[in-house]
Amino acid sequence: MTWSWRYQDADGRPVPPPADDETFTAKGDAESWLGETWRDLLAAGVAQVVLVEDDRVEYTMPLTPAEA
Repeated sequence: MTWSWRYQDADGRPVPPPADDETFTAKGDAESWLGETWRDLLAAGVAQVVLVEDDRVEYTMPLTPAEA
């Protein structure tokens, strides 16, 4: 199993992956990596990410705070 992130803008359109895009053997490793890099991704125009296991979507998560 391989875990990876897909990157999207605010409208759900694909954003090119960053130069340090990685794949992971564990879900927790992928989530830890995102926890360390989400600010850089947001600054690069990524508004939301999609966690993928092989070709199966696990979940989509915005990088911006939820509006009140």
